[in-house]
Amino acid sequence: MLDINKLDFEKSNGLIPAIIQNDKTMEVLMLGYMNKESLEKTLKEKKVCFYSRTREKLWLKGETSGNFLNLVSIAPDCDNDTLLIRVNPVGPTCHTGNVSCFSDNYKNELGWFSKLEDIIEKRKTSSPETSYTAKLFQKGIQRISQKVGEEGVETALAAATDSDNFIDEASDLMFHLLVLLSAKNASLKDVAECLEKRNK
Repeated sequence: MLDINKLDFEKSNGLIPAIIQNDKTMEVLMLGYMNKESLEKTLKEKKVCFYSRTREKLWLKGETSGNFLNLVSIAPDCDNDTLLIRVNPVGPTCHTGNVSCFSDNYKNELGWFSKLEDIIEKRKTSSPETSYTAKLFQKGIQRISQKVGEEGVETALAAATDSDNFIDEASDLMFHLLVLLSAKNASLKDVAECLEKRNK
């Protein structure tokens, strides 16, 4: 639970920098500033509200464009003078129309796979009776490998037959592949590094 009273607004004359990060992709979207009032409004309405230093008033992001930043979480840094705010953005964040103020229009959705890897790791210790993932780990590497093979065939068949559930099948394949990587004490990072070496 965020304690506003512990935040150091005085260091920057009543304002505190707020780094905005996409909760799904982990991409940094923008940097804004908040005063105590805009932070309270953000917490209350669950949409990010800044303090505009140029207009000297509160600024609800998306107020005119409709590109709101829906609040997921807020975390202060170790000095309590900067905030990391994770959001689910509606549309592009930058006024230029770009996804992020720090990049072009390329939208990286792969950040979700990192979150999924974390979820899979946590499910390793869950009860097999309540978690499908835990049940897979309990059955061992042979069963997990078999599932990857089955999902691979189903994905290929869905693609070859122009099936409407191709994306569903591909999603099942990716999930089971991540489980297999975890079972082998490997990760998508290892795969990415391997592909990067091949590209050189």
